[in-house]
Parts: sequence; C-alpha cells; structure tokens
Amino acid sequence: MIRSAICGIGSALPKKKMLNSELEGIVETSDAWIVQRTGIRQRYIAGEGETTVSLGTAAAKAALDNAGLTVADIDCIILATATPNHTFPASAVEIQNALGMSHGFAFDVQAVCSGFIFALTTADLYLKGGMAKRILVIGAETFSRILDWNDRSTCVLFGDGAGAVILEAIESANGDNSDRGILVCKQRSDGAFVDKLYVDGGPSTTQTTGHLRMEGREVFKHAVGMITDVVDDCFSATGISPSELDWFVPHQANKRIIDASAKKLGIADEKVVITVDQHGNTSAASVPLALAVAVNDGRIKKGDLVMLEAMGGGFTWGAILIRW
Repeated sequence: MIRSAICGIGSALPKKKMLNSELEGIVETSDAWIVQRTGIRQRYIAGEGETTVSLGTAAAKAALDNAGLTVADIDCIILATATPNHTFPASAVEIQNALGMSHGFAFDVQAVCSGFIFALTTADLYLKGGMAKRILVIGAETFSRILDWNDRSTCVLFGDGAGAVILEAIESANGDNSDRGILVCKQRSDGAFVDKLYVDGGPSTTQTTGHLRMEGREVFKHAVGMITDVVDDCFSATGISPSELDWFVPHQANKRIIDASAKKLGIADEKVVITVDQHGNTSAASVPLALAVAVNDGRIKKGDLVMLEAMGGGFTWGAILIRW
C-alpha cells in the first residue's frame, strides 16, 4: 500500500501588516468590533509586485528547503487559489517557471477556502495511482485584490498569503492507522449555496474581476454543521475517536466558527491550532499557513494525528486526517 506523507512545509506572507486599527480609517468599524465577532487582530496585504504567484513561489521554495529537496525531485505542482495572476494560464505553471522547473506538470484547483483540502486530496490520488512520486501542493491567495473596501462586512475579514507542502509516496509500514501519511480524505460540495459567498464578476458574465460578496449569517449558520459532518466521516472511516486526535487544524475564517466546531466534535481547546488572529481569512492559504505555524513552533511532531478541514464558497467543504 502507498501512503502520501508530508516531507516538507513552507509559508510566505506579504510585507505589509494591517492592524484592525488601520481599518478604522477606511470603513466604519473598530478593533473591538472585529475581535469580538471574528477573533481577527491583523492580516497581511499584498503590495506592489506581490502576487499570488510570487507568494506561492516563496512558500514553495521554503517547503523545498525544509525538505532538503530541489525542483528536480518534484513531479507535479498543484496550486489551490481563487485569485490567480491571470484568467489563464494556470498560476501553477507560472510558479513552475519561477522555480526553474521545466519537467512534470502543473495546474490550479479552484474550491475557494476548501482549495488546499481539495488539492491535497488530488495529490494523494496521483501518488497512490503511481503518476508521481513527489508533489508540491500550494495554497496561495491575494484576496485583498477582490475585496470591496467600502464593505465593512467583508473587507475586515480577509488577508493574503501562501503555504505549501511537499507530499511524497511512501510504502505503508503496517497498512493501518499507525502508518505515516494521509489516512483518509473527505470532500463535499453543494451549488445550491452559490449566492451565499461569491464574487460578482467573471470572464463569461461581466468580463470583470468583480468583488467578494457574502451573506455572513448564512455562511455561519451552515459552516459548523458542514465542517463537523466531514470531520466525523473521517473519524468513522478510520475508527479513530476525537480524543485520540493530537491536533485540529481548521480553516481560519472566524474564531467563533472554529470554537463551535471543536466543541461539537468534542475536541479539546488545547488541541486546536488558531492563527486567524494573525492572518485573517486567507482562503486556500489558510490551512497550510496554520499548519506551518504549528509545525515550525514544535507543536506538531512526527507521529501526531492531525485533522485538517475547510469550508468555502460554493459551498465546498472537506477534511483530511494525517499521521504526521
């Protein structure tokens, strides 16, 4: 049996840090209001010359360095993003070129905030199918470029950044839950909720980029149930209980959603990785950024059971259980 194991991780953030207090001069809001409702205290905003491709490339280089590998060791690049540099080609091929990689293949995955979960699942299938040995999986976004900075209900929530992991195929040691690597992946979507979280533009409709629009209460209402649904499915598929989990790394959209989800799942607060206060909602970059923080500060260690989850526009949602 082939397992897909993470052998390297990296992240990248724009230079500019924007505190909640700076937003007070842009829209009618306050630091206290934002913190109380979201848990967000700051976010990073891409400046001139900083793009989804540049941030994704930086995160990819950090992951390669962390793994002690070069682009020659990579067979494929999968980029999760909803904010590509161009309508086409895929931003993944631009990252491929920026890394000096001319072999293999690269493509984008678009599932908004669930993008990294969908991309990691796709990579897992490629590795298990024998189509690649190592895959660079990146989540990178510049959501600040699609925000309406006059809409206080959305512009305070999002930030920019990138995270990356290298997934490699390894031989299963035991064929059970003690193996390193991805143990199970679960994905879902339901297009009936398109109008709850979307961008009001596109090449085939308005011929413009458009701005992000969200019905916040509706998203919150569905989020906890959808998130816990797929996480429970991962537990059921493996026979692992919430008490056995070492770390829960959720999509960093809103601390109230994270807290409510962990409580419903029976996951202790001290096992939940929280970075939404530092990064805001970085969409597809959210999970790998949080994962990188917890790995780099020593919390996540070899052998730990780690649950990843995310929910995004569409709606899309998914979860992955990994033995680190």
